[in-house]
Amino acid sequence: MAVSTNIKFKNCLIINIMQRKIAVIGTGYVGLTSGVCLAYLGHHVICIDKEKAKIERLEKGSIPIFEPGLDDILKKNRAKIEFTTNLKEAIEKSEVIFICVGTPSRSNGNIDLTQFKKAVRSIAKVLGGYKVIVDKSTVPVGTGDWTKKEIAKYYKGDFAVVSNPEFLREGTAIKDFLEPDRIIIGSEDEQAKEIMLDIYSSINAPKIITDIRSAELIKYAANAFLATKISFINEIASVCERTGGDVKRVAEGIGLDKRIGKSFLNAGIGFGGSCFPKDVDGLMEVAKKKKYNFHLLKAVAVVNKNQQQKFLRKIKATLVKTKGKTVAIWGLAFKPNTDDIRKSPALEIIRQLLKSGYQVRAYDPVAMANAKKEVGTVKVRFCKNALEAARNADLLALVTEWPEFSEMEMVRVKKIMRQPHLLDGRNLFEPQEMKKIGFSYEGIGRR
Repeated sequence: MAVSTNIKFKNCLIINIMQRKIAVIGTGYVGLTSGVCLAYLGHHVICIDKEKAKIERLEKGSIPIFEPGLDDILKKNRAKIEFTTNLKEAIEKSEVIFICVGTPSRSNGNIDLTQFKKAVRSIAKVLGGYKVIVDKSTVPVGTGDWTKKEIAKYYKGDFAVVSNPEFLREGTAIKDFLEPDRIIIGSEDEQAKEIMLDIYSSINAPKIITDIRSAELIKYAANAFLATKISFINEIASVCERTGGDVKRVAEGIGLDKRIGKSFLNAGIGFGGSCFPKDVDGLMEVAKKKKYNFHLLKAVAVVNKNQQQKFLRKIKATLVKTKGKTVAIWGLAFKPNTDDIRKSPALEIIRQLLKSGYQVRAYDPVAMANAKKEVGTVKVRFCKNALEAARNADLLALVTEWPEFSEMEMVRVKKIMRQPHLLDGRNLFEPQEMKKIGFSYEGIGRR
C-alpha cells in the first residue's frame, strides 16, 4: 500500500514509500520512540507491551515517558499506530518485528538478557510465514546468532534476523531517529536487507550493510568511545585544578581539531543513564569472555566513578569548614531533557550525603516523580522549584545542566541561601560572574 505525504523533517522527505507492517515489542524510551517515528515514516505500527496499564494510557494518547516532541508526533500519526498486549495477534499482522526491550546490566557487568530472550521465544512460538526479526535492543556480540538458533527450535519455516542498533539520545531521540548520522543494518539475508532499506528509504543518511556481529559491536564501540572522551576531559579537568588551567578553554582548543571534535568534551561529574555505563561494562565483559583485558575501558569506568566521589568530597569539605548541614541539589535526571534517573550521578550523591547525616533539598523540572520512587521522601525534601530548593541552603550543588538553571537570577538565589556556596558540577556558570555576585564558587577544572 503506497502512502503519500509532504511532511518534512530536515533529512527526511516522506513521499510514495511502501508502507510496511511493523510490530514493536517494548514501549520504553527506545521502543516507543521507534514505533512513533516509524509511523511518521509512513508505516503501520503495532506497539506491544505486557503492562496493560501502560497500553491503556498510550491508547488514550498519554505518553508515559518524557521525550520532547514525542506526544505531538504521536497525535499527528495516531491513525497509523496500534497499542496492544496481544503479542500473538500483533506478530500475525506484521512482516517485520522490532525487539526493543530492556537489557540492563547486572552487578557483575554482564548484560541481563532475560527480557530479550523471553521476547525471542514468544515470537518463535507464534511465527507463521517469512518474518524479519529486528534486534533494536543493545545486546552482546553473538546474540543474533543465538536468536537464530533459538527461533529454529520452535519454528521450522523461513525467517531472518537483523541487528539494527539504535543511537537515540534521550532528550533528542526523535531527531536522532529521523536525522541519524548513519543507519546500521546487520544481516546475511538478502531479502531482509532489502526490506530494512525500504523501511528507512525516506531517511537521507548513510546506510551501512554489514554482518550481524559487526553491527552488534558498532553500538558498543560507539558508546564506549564517547564515554572515553568524557572520562578523558574529566582527567584533564583534574590536571587543570592542579596547574591553574581552565578546562573549558582547553576543551575548546582541542575540540577545534577536526580529528578530535568538540562533542563530549564537557567536564563534569561523569556520565550516567542507561547506555554509557551499561555499554562500557558490556564491552569489557565481551572482551573478558574472549580472554582479552580491555585496560582502557577499565580506566574509563574508574575515572567516571571517581569523578562523582571527587564532587562529593568537595561538598563535604566545604560544609565541614562552614559547619553547614543543608545541601540543595539542582537536577536529578542523568542529563537534561529527560526524566530518566537510571545511573544518575545526582542520586548517588544524594545517597552518600544522607548516609553522612546531611539534609538534602532537591529539585528537577521533570524527574521528581521518578526520583521520589528511587530515594523516597522521608529524608529528602523535594521542592516545587529551584528557588525553594536553594532557600536556607548552606551549599547549592548543580548536578544536571537544565536550561532553566542557566536563566536563574543568581543574585536572588544568593540572597535566599544561608551560606553562598555554589558547586557547579556541570560548569554551567562562569566563575568570575558568580564570584562577583558573592558566591564562593567552584566548578570542575575551572579558574
